[in-house]
Amino acid sequence: MTARIIDGTLLSKQLRAEVAQRAAALAARGHRPGLAVVLVGDNAASQVYVRNKVKACEDNGLHSVYDRYPAELSEADLLARIDALNRDPQIHGILVQLPLPPHIDAHKVIEAIAPEKDVDGFHIANAGALMTGKPLFRPCTPYGVVKMFESERIPLAGANAVVIGRSNIVGKPMAMLLVEAGATVTICNSKTRDLAAHTRSADIIVAATGKRNLVTADMVKPGATVIDVGMNRDDEGKLCGDVDFAGVREVAGYITPVPGGVGPMTITMLLVNTIEAAERAAG
Repeated sequence: MTARIIDGTLLSKQLRAEVAQRAAALAARGHRPGLAVVLVGDNAASQVYVRNKVKACEDNGLHSVYDRYPAELSEADLLARIDALNRDPQIHGILVQLPLPPHIDAHKVIEAIAPEKDVDGFHIANAGALMTGKPLFRPCTPYGVVKMFESERIPLAGANAVVIGRSNIVGKPMAMLLVEAGATVTICNSKTRDLAAHTRSADIIVAATGKRNLVTADMVKPGATVIDVGMNRDDEGKLCGDVDFAGVREVAGYITPVPGGVGPMTITMLLVNTIEAAERAAG
């Protein structure tokens, strides 16, 4: 068996075309969707992510505001800027790129964003709403994974799912979305004693730890769906995930590549969340 590859790049293009249509419909009514992206400091990876997000907005009919500040920006000044964006009716989504410099409390910053503009889905009000099955926004990466399941009609109800990773950004919300879809979910982490014992019985594996080649072929049940959220570098400096792609591909039923899998979906779902926020604001 050779797994079917779930092409995140292709699916992203399809979803972005829908975003552009929805943005045009809103603009025709006088409501152009707006996303504000705030970057503090000179983290090279963050600069690339932010550029990609701003370009995605421009390419799909969204208005974007890009605020770039030096690493020395005070926490008070950043909170003041967020307050101004909260009150700006032309801004429907606010994204503060993480990580922030160590003198700024990231939790305090996230909580300062108005929940109805928290398109990352990180605010405690949105995290709680997700827990109760009534999400205002779904965090972008897990939301993108759900869209991948939908695109391939992979059944979630009754499936045994293993999520490897417990971050607030991917692991925990991914588990909640799978629970909501009717899956039986096990959350594993770096302290799990026998990871393979859990993954071998899983119909679905979502790996999100940032540890290269964590999931190998002998850990995967034949025909399982394997979603690789990891982003690492191999010995040659090339991007790779948490899954041994070459080996697991020969066992799994479905698999996502790195790059070209979950990565493109994350920014796409940010656009979707921003459109949803703008549509709610427009009534």
